Order: sequence, then structure tokens, then C-alpha cells
Amino acid sequence: MQLLGPSVTSAHAGNVKARLLEIDAGLFVRNFDRAPFLIRHDLCDHPLFSLPRLLKLAATLPASLVEYNAGELPLTQDPRLTPRNGLSVEDTICRIAECRSWMVLKNVEMDPQYGELLRECLDEVRVHCEPRWPGMQQPEGFIFLTSPGSVTPYHMDPEHNFLMQIRGSKTIHQFNGRDREVLSEQELEEYLSGGHRNLTFKEEFRSHSWVFELQPGLGLHFPATFPHYVQNGPEVSVSFSITFRTPDLERRHMVHQFNARMRQRGWSPAPVGRHPCRDAVKCFLFRLGRRMRRMLGRTGSPEHGY
Repeated sequence: MQLLGPSVTSAHAGNVKARLLEIDAGLFVRNFDRAPFLIRHDLCDHPLFSLPRLLKLAATLPASLVEYNAGELPLTQDPRLTPRNGLSVEDTICRIAECRSWMVLKNVEMDPQYGELLRECLDEVRVHCEPRWPGMQQPEGFIFLTSPGSVTPYHMDPEHNFLMQIRGSKTIHQFNGRDREVLSEQELEEYLSGGHRNLTFKEEFRSHSWVFELQPGLGLHFPATFPHYVQNGPEVSVSFSITFRTPDLERRHMVHQFNARMRQRGWSPAPVGRHPCRDAVKCFLFRLGRRMRRMLGRTGSPEHGY
């Protein structure tokens, strides 16, 4: 499987703005939402990713959008027992080279400058996505700061994602989320119904993974709900995750959540995609139930982390 398309010149003649991303169109069409693949980007020297600017960003985000903890964790981590690093947000960023920590700044698009950068990047993805997977929605940006040697435990995330490596390096082990030996229907249903992102890693999975050495200037596509874990390299890592959803992805998620409710009532629902007409009915009923839950003020969403 081809993982990285040919290099594409990022500068244009005249006054046309240079591209930020370099994406091979054929590779995108073959692999998007099916398998990981690499892209290139021109973000490494962008001033928004300097540590002083990230410190300013962290100070302006709501506390609920800044998550951080000790960085040396096992692949299987009980989220209730994730150890703190004993530092403030500011100290964690200032001492990230030595404090053995992992941090994510969530929904960075709340800051207008980061929101504009996210929009520019996703506009370049949209060119390739829209003809086959129309309706890009829910754009969100995440920035990850990790100490040398940190580990992000085995987990999955709900969105289409491209993770751009800005500084340092990461080894990423990604697994096929459509392989039901690796990720069961029940695990998908529980997660998409509000469960935590962390999963239980089994050693027999290891040989089934794609392995990527992500260096500055490279980006990696994560299909939605493809499990993965990350080993940080010997330097501080800064990564920028651009994520979005599509109506097709949301419909699949609705069916998984509807199936979860059926399973709770003792039924054995058919997997997503086996009966498209039944899936359409499940989507309709799920939307109806969701409206009722919103009226009652009951909400929930999966968590995100790299």
C-alpha cells in the first residue's frame, strides 16, 4: 500500500497563496477513511506553534479544554487512575522538556488565529474530500505537547483526523478499526455512546499495526475510530491535529449508538453496513430519541487524545 504520494510544490507563481499541505489526490481517494497514509505540510516554522504562543493560548482557553498528565504511561491505562504531574498548566508548558508530561490543548479554533489556520488547512483537505465524502462539518483543532519518551496509551478518536508533526518525532502504531478481532462492535458502541477513549491493548494486536515514524513536516491520516498508541521520541514533540466529520460518518455513529441501546435491552443487532435499509431506520429513530434527550438536557460525547 502506498503511504506517501509524490512531493507537490507548495509555492505558486504570482500572488496566489502558497499551500500549507501537500496531498496526493490519488492516495487520498484510495485510502481516506479506510487506511492511514502520509501527507506533507509546511507548518513547522509557523509562529503559532512556538512555546510562548502556546503558553498564551493555554492561558486563554477554558480549563476544561486543557488536559494534561504524567507522560510515562502503560499502553493500557485506566482513565480513572491516570497520574497527574503535580504542576500547573504554565509550569507544564515551560518545563515540557523535563517534566515527563503529556498535554493537549483542545478546540484551539476558539482563538481566532488558530481558527483561521485550521480553516486554511481544512480548505485544502476539502478539495480532495468533498467530491466523494461531501459535507465537511464540525471542524476542530487540537495541539499536543509531549515530553521526551512520553507514551499516549492505546485509544481511539471519533473524527476524521490529520495529525501534523511540527517539532520532535513520534512513533505511531495504528490499527485497523474495521477489523472486529482488533475492535469489536461492542467496544465501538460503548465508546460512541459516551465511553472513554482508552482501550485495552492485547499483545497479539502488535503485529497487526501500521507503524509510522512521524518527523517534522509529515502528517498522518487517522480514519475515525482506528485504534492507536504513540511513543514520543527523544525531544519535545509539538503536533497539530485537524479534525472534522461528515454526514456519512455521523450516520454510522448513530447506528452504532442505536445498536448499543438495542444490545442493552437484550437484542443482538446487525453490524453497521450489513443492512443499509435497517441502518436508515435506526438513524431516523436515533435522531428522534436524541431530540428528546436534548430537551431533557442529557448530552455526552467521546473524548479525544493522541
